[in-house]
Amino acid sequence: VQCSMNRVAAAGVAATLLGVGLLFQLALAAGLPWGGWAWGGRFAGVLPEAWRWASLATTPILGLAIWVVLARAKVLTPGFRPAWMHRACWAYAVFFGVNALGNLASQSRYEQWVMTPLALILMVCFGLVARGRSAD
Repeated sequence: VQCSMNRVAAAGVAATLLGVGLLFQLALAAGLPWGGWAWGGRFAGVLPEAWRWASLATTPILGLAIWVVLARAKVLTPGFRPAWMHRACWAYAVFFGVNALGNLASQSRYEQWVMTPLALILMVCFGLVARGRSAD
């Protein structure tokens, strides 16, 4: 039961952070002037059109991550074999670990000081949710 509670809590934290990230990317795509917080801080203010499309393209990836983490924690009914969810959570944990390294190397102080810790939190949450047998 304890493992299940930890998974649900970690999934809730991850889903919340990812939801905020998804809304942030939608805001960038819509033209809000927060470009310095994303994409390596290359663009202060409103992103150029191609980068706004890139922000929009990240939203399905983040949406899928929300679904995967909640399904693996059994907050949602997965609709897929549990083993698939297990591997997907580990893949997202690695993805957010690599993302943290990219944020840390960014020219943007926002990415270094805000996005790096958030990516590390996501990495840990996905790792916690992924732990355990793949059939549980």
